[in-house]
Amino acid sequence: MAALEGKVAIVTGCAGERGLGRGIARRLAQDGVDLIVTDVAPAGTKVVPGKPVHSWGGLEAVAAELCALGRRAVPLLLDIRSSEQIDRVVAIAMETFGRVDILVNNAAAPPGGDRVHVVEMAEDAWRAVLDVNLTGTFLCCRAVVRTMLQGGVRGRIVNIASDRAKSGSARLAAYCASKFGLLGLTQSLALEVAAAGITVNAVCPGGVDSERLDYLGRRADGSYDEGRRLEQIRRQAVLNPMGRLARPDDVAEVVAFLASDGAEYITGQAINVTGGALMH
Repeated sequence: MAALEGKVAIVTGCAGERGLGRGIARRLAQDGVDLIVTDVAPAGTKVVPGKPVHSWGGLEAVAAELCALGRRAVPLLLDIRSSEQIDRVVAIAMETFGRVDILVNNAAAPPGGDRVHVVEMAEDAWRAVLDVNLTGTFLCCRAVVRTMLQGGVRGRIVNIASDRAKSGSARLAAYCASKFGLLGLTQSLALEVAAAGITVNAVCPGGVDSERLDYLGRRADGSYDEGRRLEQIRRQAVLNPMGRLARPDDVAEVVAFLASDGAEYITGQAINVTGGALMH
């Protein structure tokens, strides 16, 4: 029997072809989990509008992939900034599966106008990042934990943070603030629900070779250069002790463990997945 056979998960931010959400959902399905997979757009959020588009089925393709693994999967559009939309998704999960055992908060704001110095940052750019990365995660946690408490479910919450949740970076103030805040939310919620047997943890990846790094290929005029992206990734990989960036599957393995019964005594933690680049 698969390790998590019969469990039900909601995973946000799943529509990307090379994204963490798809990798996490696939890994959970391999362990026997049925899933609600969500994203704000059918094919995910484009990081670089100028990048050429190729055919990818997005959220529907991810759900089909999970069903091919023998699991039930429901794809739903969800803007995590909306508590009403979150409540609808949770209601569908309860109607379809009768419970929610696992919540993986993976959805995040794409790189944009926040990647500037603080003195140059527009208030709207700041709010766009905080509203998704921090407030959206809070809203998802609140809705799902309520159902866990009401149903006596000894559930698992896994928040996808970042190595930038532990060390600030220039031109990343909004992102770092949102991820630092996410660790505070993780620790506080973990203490609040520990007695109910619910664990709350964070995973802190470093650079992951996914769609989110497509911004590395963005030229000054807004167009896209794949060679530029690959060269920037190569330079980052050289600096990593393991000589490469993370893959979605590297992160998915840690998420699957934290969702398992084997992690029932681990809560309030922020686990680095950085190839040794960060060790605290």
